[in-house]
Amino acid sequence: MSTLRLHSAAGRWILAASVLGSGAVFLEGSVVNVALPAIARDFHVGVVGLQWVLNGYYLTLSALMLLGGALGDRFHRPRVFAIGCVAFAIASTGCALAPNLVMLVGLRVVQGAAGALLVPNSLAMLDTAFDGEERGSAIGQWAAWSAVSTAGGPFLGGWLVDALSWRWVFSGVVVFAIVAAWIVTANRSSFGGARAAAGRSRGHGIDYAGAALGTLALAGLVGALMAGPVTGFGDWRVLLALIGGAALLAAFIAFERWLSRRGAQPILELSIFRSRQFSGVNAATFLVYAALNGLFFLMMPQLQLNLGYSALKAGAALSPANVIMLAVSPIAGRASTRIGARALMTSGAAIAAVGMLLFARVQPGTSYLGTTLPATIVFGFGLALLVAPLTSTVLGAVKASDTGIASGINNAVARLAGLIATAALPLAAGIGGEAKLAGAAFARGYARAMIICAGLCAAGALVSFLTVRRDRHSRKAGT
Repeated sequence: MSTLRLHSAAGRWILAASVLGSGAVFLEGSVVNVALPAIARDFHVGVVGLQWVLNGYYLTLSALMLLGGALGDRFHRPRVFAIGCVAFAIASTGCALAPNLVMLVGLRVVQGAAGALLVPNSLAMLDTAFDGEERGSAIGQWAAWSAVSTAGGPFLGGWLVDALSWRWVFSGVVVFAIVAAWIVTANRSSFGGARAAAGRSRGHGIDYAGAALGTLALAGLVGALMAGPVTGFGDWRVLLALIGGAALLAAFIAFERWLSRRGAQPILELSIFRSRQFSGVNAATFLVYAALNGLFFLMMPQLQLNLGYSALKAGAALSPANVIMLAVSPIAGRASTRIGARALMTSGAAIAAVGMLLFARVQPGTSYLGTTLPATIVFGFGLALLVAPLTSTVLGAVKASDTGIASGINNAVARLAGLIATAALPLAAGIGGEAKLAGAAFARGYARAMIICAGLCAAGALVSFLTVRRDRHSRKAGT
């Protein structure tokens, strides 16, 4: 067991690198939202074009997260993390220079793949470096800054769009990724305790075929959801994508089972889901993060194009949630090691659901103080109670040697939730396809979408209550 202290020099370096690297990925996932109206204006696209800008990123980020975790489990985690940071910085620079929508989407795909290398290993480095309350506090700080980078993205993006150009929302994250890579490279001795735990995948090949099958399956299913409202779900191309995606998904599951029976190491070890707590926490993650990503995707156009906010003002609208996350998440992380995660996760998701219902009231003619601010405070407080205990619990439900893949699964589920929410939520709310981003129809659809998101958060609270153990979080003995 590690005895590394969070406030030691080595502990601070590990936390700083983890926060900066994963923060760049999470920031890039949300900072783009506030730039969507400007991108739509420059490239002359509607809702479906913007869905591709977001989902090109989420597709590879979610589908390859398991591969990133598996690579970290087999090889030196800090090295895999640093490679991901450098690749992410290069792809982000390309996005900033993209001359058209096709190039931008293609580079977003590469950007997501790089992010999949660094995110699961950033969290796994913390999990294997710290123990007990130190571990809970470190994960709490990681969760707080991760949530702040997600919630703070619109504010930073708004300032960059108003002051410079939407292209700076991509180049602005490059420095975070480069600094994280530098910290890992320059402080190798400090990261000795963050090496992969012994033996999970050593001696086995990496399941690249499984990664390819999973990525193609998601691409087919999500592409059909986005293209269907435009061309019609009866169009042969949409049907082919749906059927092909479903077939590839079935093939992926069958292939992973076959690898397990042979004693090989699949990219998705299905047996890990036998843990009721692990499965339940991931289900709650999916529900809550689908709501969170749906909010960010639809709220920025609502504020800018229907309420008349500038990009900066729209981004700043959610900034009170950042303060709440920074103040409350580390406390929640420590509390989960003492009282257990069940109460915190259940109450946090339920409070977030109330915040989502309040967001539905953000309509043309309403004031910031009367509608947006109360919703932001309530939602931010609920999220702050939820995120750190959720992260600690999902890692504590598996053996120490499986933290990389467990982190990869949980982060993949969170990004997959964003991928599906961005594709399906506009369709469910009646504003999919080539629907305009401004006008009464979009405003009504936005309100319906927020009600759907509230239902998702409430379902996350119920799942947490039913599946998370009452006892104080601890890793299984002997792991």
